[in-house]
Amino acid sequence: MPPKLVNNRALRIIAAARQEFARRGFDGARVDAIARRAGVNKQLLFYYYHSKRGLFHAVLGQVAAELEQALAGQAPAEGRPLQRLQRVLEAQCDHLWQHPDLVALLAQTGRADLAPFAPAIKRLVVLLAEGQGLGQVRDDLDPHLTAAQALVLLVGYLQLESAIAASAPVLGADEPALRERWKAGAVSLMVNGVRAT
Repeated sequence: MPPKLVNNRALRIIAAARQEFARRGFDGARVDAIARRAGVNKQLLFYYYHSKRGLFHAVLGQVAAELEQALAGQAPAEGRPLQRLQRVLEAQCDHLWQHPDLVALLAQTGRADLAPFAPAIKRLVVLLAEGQGLGQVRDDLDPHLTAAQALVLLVGYLQLESAIAASAPVLGADEPALRERWKAGAVSLMVNGVRAT
């Protein structure tokens, strides 16, 4: 964020906006409610972020930076591309579970809003392309499309978790380990789905 956007008031606005957008969506969020929750007036909010869309982009930038920081904090890039891909997917899944507001925000983003998440997606693209170069990943896959599909699979599950559990009693809706089972299954599906035969 530019210098004027890292002061205490600007950060309070971002925190309030994050809650409001996650709870009510972009269309349902109200700027006056965000300003009230942050303890500022609407004029200051517009001074910092220019518009509701500008504020939404600032929130997306913050949560994308948190995701990137969590992924960068993983173990060094050791192992074969598919092993690293598995670790990155598991880390993404864990981060999304720990930040349900991120899932809600991702669910309402348009194509133009996804730019802040490019580093997280690029991380997967690079691993897939490296795997293709080494003959470990299928050549017929588009790394960009596959990376996006991986994110959709993780976010989609978290959005629909209760519906999925209710519609498939075999998953055991009350089972505490359901998320871990889903993560293991989803990551295995993705990694084995891209593996060269």
